[in-house]
Amino acid sequence: MDIPHHRLRNQHISGAAFEKPGEAVKWMGAVQAQDYLGALWAVGLRTENATREVIEKAIAEKTIVRTWPMRRTLHFVAAEDARWMLELLTPRIVAGSAGRLHRHLGLDEATFARSKRLFIRALEGGRQLARGAMYGLLERANISTEGGRGLHILCRLAQDGVICFGAREGKQPTFALLEEWAPGARTMARDEALAELAGRYFTSHGPAKLQDFVWWSGLTVADARAAIKMAGPRIAEETIDGQTYWLPSSAPPVKRGALASYLLPPFDEYTVAYKDRSAVLDPSYTRRINPGNGVFSPTIVMDGRIAGIWKREIRKGELIISPEPFSRLTAPEMRALAAAASRYGRFIGAPLAL
Repeated sequence: MDIPHHRLRNQHISGAAFEKPGEAVKWMGAVQAQDYLGALWAVGLRTENATREVIEKAIAEKTIVRTWPMRRTLHFVAAEDARWMLELLTPRIVAGSAGRLHRHLGLDEATFARSKRLFIRALEGGRQLARGAMYGLLERANISTEGGRGLHILCRLAQDGVICFGAREGKQPTFALLEEWAPGARTMARDEALAELAGRYFTSHGPAKLQDFVWWSGLTVADARAAIKMAGPRIAEETIDGQTYWLPSSAPPVKRGALASYLLPPFDEYTVAYKDRSAVLDPSYTRRINPGNGVFSPTIVMDGRIAGIWKREIRKGELIISPEPFSRLTAPEMRALAAAASRYGRFIGAPLAL
């Protein structure tokens, strides 16, 4: 089986794109989003005729929510999915970090409870506040935000389903109450949520292995196995090169077309959502895309494989793309790369220099 091209198709990087950003995010289950501008492009890649403004409009219209649903990492999720994902995935993370936060930062349950009351009073009625204003609320109540305490408080209360990110205020993120920002967010029984999460992951990210799902979701191996079993007919098991993979059960065969290249943002799901990335990346280049300290570089995908990294710069209103391929590109590959760069230029609305 051609794993890279199946993943490109199932992630909707190749083939048909979604009409609306919210549809793309819902299909993916979650889109990693600690790099905000990169995450806009991750959604834009999977949305037809998207621009950066289109994705931000979907956020402002509350169809997409940015929060910390898994692995203590920021993700975009569909607004309707925010609550059940948080309820399923964050309690284990919260319990695992509670002792460390108390020992090293003095953050105990009483502090989180006080912070929660402050934020609810300040944000209720549809108000949104930037991070600096949220920290100001805490400081005026003698709750220190120094040494990373402020960010940990924001993260914890988002994991508890109290707050989430709102629309940007200029270039600054804001925060809102989750129940007001996403009033239609659903809750699910635990088994239903496990089945839904596995179904979403393997239909959008498959072919993928159990270990990939454990890495992406943060579930225990036992819960991940149970989730796969409960996902039922939505996903199918297949042995590829002696290893067990799951993928969407109804997916038609992949038809490879002309050579295509894609410029992926940092932390794109095509690279970051798998424990084992060897199907799309020569392991000898791992440090080029993942140099450490939680960094994932923007990548060049060529014919399904990661073929290099790239950088961008805006200079005097012009977008400058600087590719760093792992090996010399052929003339057809250069043309494919130029087409990918042009697509990104249209997304951000700037003339391109490659």
